[in-house]
Amino acid sequence: MNMMVSRRAMLGGLALGGGGLLLPHAAWAWKEGGAQLYPATHEFIKGFVDRRELAGTLAAIGKGQEDATFFGAGVQSLSDGVPVGPDTLWRLYSMTKPVTGIAAMLLIEDGKMTLDQPIADFLPAFAKMQVQDVPDGSITAVHPAKTMITVRHLLTHTAGLGYNIIQKGPIKKAYDDNGIVGGQASKVALPGFPPVTPAPSLAAMADRLAALPLVYEPGTKWSYSIGLDLMGRVIEVVSGQSFDAFLKARLFDPLGMTSTGFMVAAKDVGRFTSNYAAFAGALIPFDPATSSIYLDKPPYPFGGGGLVSSARDYDRFLAMLLGEGETGGRRVMKVETARLAMSNMLSDAVDRKGTFVDGQGFGAGGRVSLPTSPGGEGLFGWAGAAGTIGFVHRKLGYRVGGYTQIMPPETVSFQAKFGETVIKDVLG
Repeated sequence: MNMMVSRRAMLGGLALGGGGLLLPHAAWAWKEGGAQLYPATHEFIKGFVDRRELAGTLAAIGKGQEDATFFGAGVQSLSDGVPVGPDTLWRLYSMTKPVTGIAAMLLIEDGKMTLDQPIADFLPAFAKMQVQDVPDGSITAVHPAKTMITVRHLLTHTAGLGYNIIQKGPIKKAYDDNGIVGGQASKVALPGFPPVTPAPSLAAMADRLAALPLVYEPGTKWSYSIGLDLMGRVIEVVSGQSFDAFLKARLFDPLGMTSTGFMVAAKDVGRFTSNYAAFAGALIPFDPATSSIYLDKPPYPFGGGGLVSSARDYDRFLAMLLGEGETGGRRVMKVETARLAMSNMLSDAVDRKGTFVDGQGFGAGGRVSLPTSPGGEGLFGWAGAAGTIGFVHRKLGYRVGGYTQIMPPETVSFQAKFGETVIKDVLG
């Protein structure tokens, strides 16, 4: 199944399968320290479980390099009643993007590529790209691209590439037909959504992508895209390692992120969440933990939306960012590399109107707040398609993670309002 579908279509399809499981009445907050330190956040996340809107919610908040405070409500799956905790496993979806972005920055630090280097130096098939005359229009009415796609473009969604969860018309169909997808959601086939077979490898995905036209001229417009997934292939070629092996060697192992990867091992199913959609006052488990698509090895590691992780693990990643490349006495990247990764890499000429980053900047796989942004500068991070969110606030000195599993995330306001609720607590 495609990583994202419209709420109406998803819920309509799931409704055909019969009744869902009603949410429990009471939330279960398992760490009172969090309730005392962050009362507004505690009440906010607990409320979704009390109102039966979400099965489980979790917050992970850390100041500077101090240990994070974890507090939550509800359960991993309604069917097993196991309370959520810091080592519960969550589908990160697009919270994978900053991880991939930081991995790319490590290769820039190593001197193996540069920010404004054409990716055709590593993937020659991208040397002579075509661009649609009309975005999302005909895929045969095209013209040569004026600019080559660079590493910066891939990191910042300005390469002109499409996304099968965003595009419409012939280009979306071409992406689907070629298995150019940024993730998977379920083994369940939904009515109205023909199954898409992902490309068999990152190499194959990249080759197929290069044969299709771009939606926009590179460097001109911010458009959410498959760019971070393609970056996974660039990392493979530049590093000489498989993408997942590179992440493990350069980020996960040094940071002690032992619960992070592209699939869930059988031994870890007991701490894995189920993913839900809401319908008629009930939550439907369309990707149950015990039969999840994440129990199988993916066709390729999705650098834009494929990771599963725990709040404890992702907090280690955020702590490294907040520590400008260092946490727990271990330096993963140079200070200047970390600062560059979390800076605004977009030129003022890039069109951002009406996008997820309208009035904002963008760095290595994550949104960057500007001095003119609401709340001012200092934020770097991103959110995921199943309701998670993670960011660092460098100005305030905090790292923040919010976790739940609901698709689409707009079903409830958890993801949209979580960050500002935490900031209220921090500012008192």
